[in-house]
Amino acid sequence: MARSIEPLVVGKVIGDVVDMFTPAANFTVHYGSKQVANGCEIKPSAAADMPSVQILAPRPVSTNLYTLVMVDPDAPSPSEPTMREWLHWIVVDIPEGSDATKGKEFVPYMGPRPPIGIHRYAFVLFKQKSEMMVGCRPPNARANFSARQFAAQYELGLPVAAVYFNSQKEPASRKR
Repeated sequence: MARSIEPLVVGKVIGDVVDMFTPAANFTVHYGSKQVANGCEIKPSAAADMPSVQILAPRPVSTNLYTLVMVDPDAPSPSEPTMREWLHWIVVDIPEGSDATKGKEFVPYMGPRPPIGIHRYAFVLFKQKSEMMVGCRPPNARANFSARQFAAQYELGLPVAAVYFNSQKEPASRKR
């Protein structure tokens, strides 16, 4: 069963990052043993390394391919998100029923580094119509990226799933 979108509405991921959509796929995101659930808190130090992302497949497994985008819509601060959205990661051509390492890293992973306030970090999954074109080029910058515009540019349509977590700067003495 696809995840409920209500937490994405309440957390304003729907609105700030993507438009309303109907969930049509399931995926999990783990940082170590911690699974990302909508609105959960994950420390930047715990999310410094690339997460494990698994796209769950129905039976029988299809040949669908997916694009995963990770963004921070609160950069540099939630009260003044002048760099909305900050791009953290893009992986394309992820086969259904596998994990993100089986896809092609389009933009390398960058862990959360929230300078001030509580930031949302959203993982948005799009179903591709076909393999991403050879001529596709990564965005020129991470600041002011738009998941909506990226999806439109590559004809990905609306997302099929999304999940987000919250993170804030850790005091220097508490980093581990």
